[in-house]
Amino acid sequence: MRCGAGFTLVEVSVVTAIVGLLAVAGWPGFSDYLTRARRADAVAALTKVQIAQEAFHAHHGLYAGQLSSLVGAAASASPEGRYAIVLRSDGPAHYEALATARADGPMAADAACAVMKLRVQDGLADFGPTPRCWNR
Repeated sequence: MRCGAGFTLVEVSVVTAIVGLLAVAGWPGFSDYLTRARRADAVAALTKVQIAQEAFHAHHGLYAGQLSSLVGAAASASPEGRYAIVLRSDGPAHYEALATARADGPMAADAACAVMKLRVQDGLADFGPTPRCWNR
């Protein structure tokens, strides 16, 4: 006599196929979500640079020309290590901070936002390359 407690091979195959199709359909959206979430690492690093630059400006009357001069934002890498941080100064009232995706990191394939920029000129910030890169 057969006991009916179990699944047939056909039932297991159908369920596996359905789960596979759902995974394939959902992967692009999930991958895009991960990329946007990982960009927060660059946003955090550049925001730290901006805050430290404003503190430096309030104390010295000009913006710092080097990351090492900034208290709390002197690191040349983002908090999670996905981006390299560089500071460019083109005068006492201007600076540009760049967060460049590391070539060996998970953000190297993010072509649209591989280099995120924060440019401050006379106290006004400009975020690049697009507001979407900054999740805005």
